[in-house]
Amino acid sequence: MAVRRIRVLADVVANQIAAGEAVERPSSVVKELVENAIDAEASRVEIAIERGGKRRIRIVDDGIGMGREDALLCFDRHATSKIELATDLTGVRTFGFRGEAIPSIAAVSRMTLETWDGEGDSGTRVRVNGGRIDEVADFVRRRGTTVEVRSLFHNAPVRARFLKSVSSETRAINEVVTALALANPQVSFVLTSDERTLLDLPAARDAAERITQVWGGEHGGTLIPASASAEGFEVVGLVQRPDAARPGVRRSHLFVNGRPFRSPELVRAVERGYRTTIPQGVRPWLFLYLRVPGDHVDVNVHPAKAEVRFRDTHRVEALIERAVRAALDAEASSATFERRTGAPALTVRERHPYATASGDAATGADAQMALFMAAPGAGSDRQTPADAGGVDGTADPGRTVTPLPDPGARRPRLWQVLDTWVLVETRDGILIVDQHSAHERILFQRLMDGFDAGGQESQRLLFPLTLRLTAPEVALVEDNRSLLSQAGFEVDGFGGDTVIVHAVPNPHRYFDAERAFREMVHELTHGSDLVRSAKNQHERIAMTFACKSAIKAGQKLSEAEMHELFDQLFATELPHHDVHGRPTIVRLSRAELERKFGRS
Repeated sequence: MAVRRIRVLADVVANQIAAGEAVERPSSVVKELVENAIDAEASRVEIAIERGGKRRIRIVDDGIGMGREDALLCFDRHATSKIELATDLTGVRTFGFRGEAIPSIAAVSRMTLETWDGEGDSGTRVRVNGGRIDEVADFVRRRGTTVEVRSLFHNAPVRARFLKSVSSETRAINEVVTALALANPQVSFVLTSDERTLLDLPAARDAAERITQVWGGEHGGTLIPASASAEGFEVVGLVQRPDAARPGVRRSHLFVNGRPFRSPELVRAVERGYRTTIPQGVRPWLFLYLRVPGDHVDVNVHPAKAEVRFRDTHRVEALIERAVRAALDAEASSATFERRTGAPALTVRERHPYATASGDAATGADAQMALFMAAPGAGSDRQTPADAGGVDGTADPGRTVTPLPDPGARRPRLWQVLDTWVLVETRDGILIVDQHSAHERILFQRLMDGFDAGGQESQRLLFPLTLRLTAPEVALVEDNRSLLSQAGFEVDGFGGDTVIVHAVPNPHRYFDAERAFREMVHELTHGSDLVRSAKNQHERIAMTFACKSAIKAGQKLSEAEMHELFDQLFATELPHHDVHGRPTIVRLSRAELERKFGRS
């Protein structure tokens, strides 16, 4: 008789193996148990940890609770109330659905579950040690569930040795709870570590208030609304003003249909939206809530459900990039002297996963989700100065140039200060325009539009420029002769280290063609943060041309030139930011002036 080598593993062994996927570290335990609490309609969740969760994790909720039978059944693998059929996975709205978390956690810890669903005189307490049920007893408690996990990985010492320091594990738990709190602002959260309160978040009216609760009004005040939608896909959220963004730690939170998830690809789409508005290395904060049709996203691709897969990732990336670009095109994205004390209103509400639009109970594919946004100034249309107390008293929606008044109408009053800044009076205050930065944005937009149209005009020189360059610079000119020609520079090689410039652009009457060309070629050859931030050679040339050709600080302008600069700036795509990521405009509102002078 042949020797049988294949055997079915005992349940306790199988659960320990499964725990390796579902329970990676204490933060995994917290994530799974808090998600269960939210799925159970909890309005308040209390999380207490000791020694970074290694010694003890205790989760208390006021949700719907469980009866005796369910309290026992939840320790069986793949026992779940969230789905019934494989088709229910399409568009599943609950956080949990696999039925693996509770048995996996119980298999590698000493767990106690106390719960009551409001039926009968008492609830149930179940004690489990290493996957083995040691006690089932009546227990009196309020409606809801408490789960306590002690000595995580006590029976899996190899796993325990891979845990990080107490501070690292505590930080990971804090991040998990923060993400779930941002996804569920209507729920109150309390997180304590070794009896020290880390988070105390009352129920918030919207996601913006929750952001302010976590990071304070000063940081919340640097955020601006972003939104876009197309063909059943929608993104709403808050992103950081370019002037407020800094290098270092980035607060990056993504949600799809109410579920937090990670996606480096979508974060890079956000960064593409910021292109030419922030310096290289700056990491703006972002909080984006996606709504997509259920059959276009798969949440069952990662053991910890931390990642998702979109059917059409490029569509989602393009939508996010467009939302960010539109936000940065709006007047709210410009720098300001005001210190806001909170983020703009952003309401993201998820109905309970088993509730239909009418509020009746439902299951599976009938689950409905509602996403609402109440953010002034959000959307794809940019506000112009006219929209925000504008210069000529007329509204100018969309990306159009601020119209010049009729000859008989009052033109905006402009002053040049220190031959560097232009002050513009509006109905609501003052705009301070950096003439060099503003002209950079104008020239960049003009040249990029020119590339699309086949090039911009140039003027032939009566006496061509004969310039000596380094060998690498000559090579760059030869490689990019066509693009330089479209930029207005007609250049021929003259042999050796010499080139001849026959024609140049004429962006303004103070333009120094030789100096601009030399500086452009040097920067394109040797690189800079500006050059490295561009997406292609067209953009690199447009950026360096704008930087080297714009009017300089210290150049005196006539009134007509100031008006032309102002009007042309607001005809560009991103008028509030120059190509280096600096502000072109700083707003000083009447309200801020009144506060400074004690009139408010």
